[in-house]
Amino acid sequence: MAIDVGNLRCSDHQRFCRPARGSLSKREVEQVASSPDSLNASALNPRCDPEQPAPDDDCADEVAEIKALRTEVNDLHRAMESHPSIDQARGMLMTLGPCTADEAWEILVEVSQHSNTKLRAVAEELIATTEGEPLPTPVRVALGEALRRRRAATG
Repeated sequence: MAIDVGNLRCSDHQRFCRPARGSLSKREVEQVASSPDSLNASALNPRCDPEQPAPDDDCADEVAEIKALRTEVNDLHRAMESHPSIDQARGMLMTLGPCTADEAWEILVEVSQHSNTKLRAVAEELIATTEGEPLPTPVRVALGEALRRRRAATG
């Protein structure tokens, strides 16, 4: 079984890269999925290695696309890892607010921006308060202001 990886091409040098519609075997896809850092041009075609200069730089577009995909995969992995803690923090804010799930999200974003703290960190710090940890001052101040604004806006 082969899985399509998109419309990658390498100019007219078909002997160096796969044809226009490249594909990976199921094993190759599983290998890349289990270790996104291993994703490179050689995963698509061993003869199109990003570490080696390509003939006439015809593989440069593919290498750039693969590097962008590697970054995207890493970002998605981080998002998946932080999703449960952000949801838990939203639930806490919905109880504190009281507010809707969307409003809780907006509060988290606002606190993140005003405290200059990553949203994932704000969520984790809020969750840590359930175990007796104090909120860092910038997050505590920003959260207090955000909740006051929400309460004032809803009357």
